[in-house]
Amino acid sequence: MTSDKRNTNSLTKLAGYFLPVLITLLFLYWTFRGIDLKQSFVQIFRTSIWWLIIYLVVFYLSHYFRAVRWKFMIKPVKPDVSSLNLFGALMVGYGVNCIIPRLGELYRGLFLGKWEKISRTTMIGTVVVERVIDIASFALASLISVYLFNGDLFKDIPWLKPSLMIGFVFILVFVFLLIALVRFKQNFTSVILKFVDGINPNISKKLSGVFSTLIDGFSSIKGIGNILNIVLYTALIFIFYALNTYVGFFMIGMEKLGPVDFSMAWVFMAISAYGVLIPTPGGTGSYHLISIFVLSELYHFSYEVSAAYAILTHFIQFFVFIISTVIMIYWINKIQVRKGAKPENFFSVFNQRKEDE
Repeated sequence: MTSDKRNTNSLTKLAGYFLPVLITLLFLYWTFRGIDLKQSFVQIFRTSIWWLIIYLVVFYLSHYFRAVRWKFMIKPVKPDVSSLNLFGALMVGYGVNCIIPRLGELYRGLFLGKWEKISRTTMIGTVVVERVIDIASFALASLISVYLFNGDLFKDIPWLKPSLMIGFVFILVFVFLLIALVRFKQNFTSVILKFVDGINPNISKKLSGVFSTLIDGFSSIKGIGNILNIVLYTALIFIFYALNTYVGFFMIGMEKLGPVDFSMAWVFMAISAYGVLIPTPGGTGSYHLISIFVLSELYHFSYEVSAAYAILTHFIQFFVFIISTVIMIYWINKIQVRKGAKPENFFSVFNQRKEDE
């Protein structure tokens, strides 16, 4: 019986590893069939080095702003958290997501928790709350896109309106749950856990941990000043995401092939983000599919040029995240050792210590 259970768990884990790869391959096949990739790579080889440098600067700045926003979320728990550790943990998270989808969110919370000696529950909680803020922000960015687009975006993208409706419902339900958890945590959680415990004690125990994580994460956001800063940096993040997209157009010379402007970059940024929501490693395949659709169907660039943009920008981001992950772990661990702390790796961050209690 125990052997059967182990075999089942092993098969489940194996499927969990290979399913995203299979989805990625299907997306890549579906995306690039019928496209002359030779022409796409001709366009890529014409990439401007100067625009590439500007692209990388804006790219890093957008993620630096994300690290600063995270700092304001953690400030009530630890005011003097290191900006380098924050940025490093963020890059680690993105790097891991390029290999195993969604696992990076867990890793960045664990790495920062270890480097800064903050409870893992609090750190993961802030990551969850941050993701809810991002979902709400992307939904808002999509609505702004509807007004910026010179046409009927809901008609051209039939799935956009129902996606936004589902997204806003999810946000409202999640915010209501968080408020109820924080304000009435004793009564609210005890009633739910008691009910679930009667059905399955194991699920009740896991749910208790989830509630604790959400409460710690949401409770860390305190003070009008912190909230205003979180809103300000969220706006900066999305403006620089769109600016990064805009610079990318010039990087491969798209301005010579058709009109490009910042509103086009904003629409592309908002819509292509839906491709990253699909659980493929680093958004591979799904990002390419939606990016090519937006550039070719909404803005009438050729499939080859649209593919060139999608391939180049995804490759740059994928490469930068992986390299940054390696550099940041090495660099920050070196600083930690000088301070007398132990270096951390992808296995050690799961070890429980007193500061994680």
